[in-house]
Amino acid sequence: MAAASRLDTIIETPRLILKPPTLAEFEPWCAFMADEESARYIGKAQPPAVVWRGICTMIGSWHAEGFAMFSVFEKATDRWVGRLGPWRPHGWPGNEVGWGVIRDVQGKGYALEGSIASMDFAVDVLGWTDIIHSIHPDNVNSQKLAQRLGSVNRGPGKMPPPYENDPVDLWGQTADEWRARRSDMWDSVIR
Repeated sequence: MAAASRLDTIIETPRLILKPPTLAEFEPWCAFMADEESARYIGKAQPPAVVWRGICTMIGSWHAEGFAMFSVFEKATDRWVGRLGPWRPHGWPGNEVGWGVIRDVQGKGYALEGSIASMDFAVDVLGWTDIIHSIHPDNVNSQKLAQRLGSVNRGPGKMPPPYENDPVDLWGQTADEWRARRSDMWDSVIR
């Protein structure tokens, strides 16, 4: 699938809609990245000017490569609740599926549900053979999510600038490992 043909990608899960981000999500994205607790491990709290560059990077990656993180919407309310999905900026330590959701939906399983759909997209559409998750060693919640996805801690990694001094562990699994467990993953979400 060519990059341009993926711009209309919409993935529906039982409770979520995932689609390429637009500037229409700028205000909720700003609120998310201004929340120090939510942004703690994903680039730290940021002012709107930095958030604008970040969201435009995601939008541009969709146009240039045909993928980036999705904007995540709660089906029941059509509310933007986060961004997650495939991500591979220049110099990144691998093909990543990452996640971040707003604080008031944390613990509801949205990050798991959206990450399962994103793992499927990365393997089935993008053809990735290996997927990582870059997780700060203190980020216990993301470590638990990576474990639920079946990923294992592969050890310390090195991030590109401007994050080269931030400690990170690389969690991951192969596409074959994902394929072997994904139906069980969806069964756990649907229950």
